[in-house]
Amino acid sequence: MRIIAGNSNLPLSKSVAEYLGENLTNASITRFADDEVYVEIKENIRGEDVFVMESLSYPANDNIMELLVMIDALKRASAKRITAVIPYYGYARQDRKPGPRTPISAKLVANLITTAGADRVLTLDLHAEQIQGFFDIPTDNLFAGPVFSKDIKEKYEISNLVAVSPDIGGVVRARAIANKIGASIAIVDKRRPRAGESEVMNIIGDVKGKDCIILDDIIDSAGTICNAADKIIDLGANSITSYVTHGVLTGKALEKISASKLTELVITDSINNQEKLKACEKIRSISISDLLGEAIKRISEASSVSSLFEF
Repeated sequence: MRIIAGNSNLPLSKSVAEYLGENLTNASITRFADDEVYVEIKENIRGEDVFVMESLSYPANDNIMELLVMIDALKRASAKRITAVIPYYGYARQDRKPGPRTPISAKLVANLITTAGADRVLTLDLHAEQIQGFFDIPTDNLFAGPVFSKDIKEKYEISNLVAVSPDIGGVVRARAIANKIGASIAIVDKRRPRAGESEVMNIIGDVKGKDCIILDDIIDSAGTICNAADKIIDLGANSITSYVTHGVLTGKALEKISASKLTELVITDSINNQEKLKACEKIRSISISDLLGEAIKRISEASSVSSLFEF
């Protein structure tokens, strides 16, 4: 087994390698003067089972190109098998045509990764599960649910908890964790007048006197979660915390979170947010390195990965 890390999230890559008892393979990933990506693998990887790690977070286009060039370099170096480990799959929100003459960019990225030479993909909490079907190679989509449920059990009195879905589309995720921890469920009824903006219309379910936990896969501008948190507190909830897999956190997200009625926002380290964590005291990060590391180990050993989906 060989682990090769791109530049997007080196701390996570190092943690995964440490879990596996491996060293990161020596590779040089640099830029030419015109910003073209250049990759050179410094070790012999002929016939090896290689896992290349890259989150497709900001700057998304640079990181996508870096991943593609790394895969091509590994293919030309005669790696036996190349698995693209993508903790955060960028462009996942462009998974369908929202209007005429618009792209399905999530499918385009899948095609690029496959054409570059990847043999399989390992990712985490895809925004839309049908993206798995965009790939013509084996694709494992892990869930952060086991990591979240473990943390929730350690931090909260379960008997007073309500798991909240921020929209209708997230009900399956919220219900899965609610069933695991033995909590009830509520749903945010919202409308989105335009991209990047949301308006909370109603809360479906009983939140009065409860400790509420909003569960989501992506937090970007933070408008949805902050608006929902304020509404839930206004309806008499004791506290409101949010667990979100991917902390994209663009624009004025940090300011919104600081000013909101959220007690805490918990994100994973699928995206390298070390500087943003320092800038907002309400945000806490928990690691998915053991989850990814165990999945990588099982793929390499050709053993079952499906038990990691059961939490």
